[in-house]
Amino acid sequence: MIQFLDQLDNFIWGPPLLVLLVGTGIMLTIRLGLIQVTKLPQALKLIFKSDHSGEGDISSFGALCTALAATVGTGNIIGVATALAAGGPGALFWMWFAAFFGMATKYAEGVLAIKYRQLDENGQVAGGPMYYITNGMGEKFKPLAIFFAFSGGLVALFGMGTFTQVNAITSSIENTLHLPAEGVGIVLALLVGIITFRGINSISKVAEKVVPVMAACYLIICVTILVINHASLLPAFELIFKSALTPTAAVGGFTGATVAMAIRNGVARGVFSNESGLGSAPIAAAAAKTEWAAEQGLISMTGTFIDSLIICTLTGLTLMVTGVWQMSDVATGALTETAFNTVLPTIGGLPLGSVLLMVCLSLFAFTTILGWNYYGERCCEFLFGAKSITPYRLIFVLMVGLGAFLQLEAVWLIADIVNGLMALPNLIAIVALSGVVVAETKAYYEHLQQSKLQSVEAIQAMED
Repeated sequence: MIQFLDQLDNFIWGPPLLVLLVGTGIMLTIRLGLIQVTKLPQALKLIFKSDHSGEGDISSFGALCTALAATVGTGNIIGVATALAAGGPGALFWMWFAAFFGMATKYAEGVLAIKYRQLDENGQVAGGPMYYITNGMGEKFKPLAIFFAFSGGLVALFGMGTFTQVNAITSSIENTLHLPAEGVGIVLALLVGIITFRGINSISKVAEKVVPVMAACYLIICVTILVINHASLLPAFELIFKSALTPTAAVGGFTGATVAMAIRNGVARGVFSNESGLGSAPIAAAAAKTEWAAEQGLISMTGTFIDSLIICTLTGLTLMVTGVWQMSDVATGALTETAFNTVLPTIGGLPLGSVLLMVCLSLFAFTTILGWNYYGERCCEFLFGAKSITPYRLIFVLMVGLGAFLQLEAVWLIADIVNGLMALPNLIAIVALSGVVVAETKAYYEHLQQSKLQSVEAIQAMED
């Protein structure tokens, strides 16, 4: 059974889905005029300067942090290490490749999330792929929306949102501080319950405080290691670009990798990390207080930039300049920890690198739990109505608690499979509604141009 699920997982996350994900990004990049380059400076400014004048439940920054909370997780630490260990340094190049075009896809998701959102029975904003499928493509496509919501609910309850994240936290704390996993799991469940039962406002407030701090701390540690090993930085970049198009020779404990292995591991792990095209982030984006759909699209686009082009890049470079990516005697999940410990000292009998990574990994995984709780809640509400929200939250908290007691490889594989299947209806909708994305973008920039002209005219009138 496990072997079959593993083969199915590899098939779903194989070339067809990866080509569809990247292909959609390339198509949107062309139709939107390279928006991820030309409008990135504006997008970064909007993170903090959006006017929040439209309808919604949380600020645009809160929506971004909620999406980043679910996106920035174990994939940025363990996933990058896995990609390098299997695909070689070239995998990092293909991770950048997928992220670059994924930014255009994430922009489109943000636009459609705002364009087709609606209020639920409780008066809260509801949006995401299930809503832009039904409200944008039409009721006859509702089965696609149901398929997405069902897949998203399963991933939230049995995979990305619970077991895998809880296991990452409990294993890290148990290995570093020797605290029992079961006790840590119970504490996690209580914390998650306290936050999530207060709704999206509580989740976004926690995300707004924790996400920037945890990202900054992780970046500081990685940059410190890179500065100390600055002499190895240029050779690392040279090896990345060389290995992207030529096989990586066996070196140290690394057994070598083909170009195909580099492409598959880089693109797959990149998409898995930043979730561009999977349809999860627009569920959070829909809750943002904004008047213009394109504005939230720009803000959403920065999520992929931050996740893959900054955080994943720093992880990959840290693994390379310290040389640990070549070690065959170190488990893939422990590569980043080993890299940290090669530079940072031991204090009070505890390796500082292990402690800092434990803190970062725990925060990354904990915020992922919170973000996926909201994703699953919105999927459940779409399928069964607002009355299902409270039972869903109870089950979710229970799953978090159980995560410390279970070692369910089959469940994780099923969750990964369904996670990949989420992308199919979402990408179909994005391609079908790409004309709407282009039109919304044009309308927004015409509005900005008109506002600019009016301001100039007003200044000239005052001077006259």
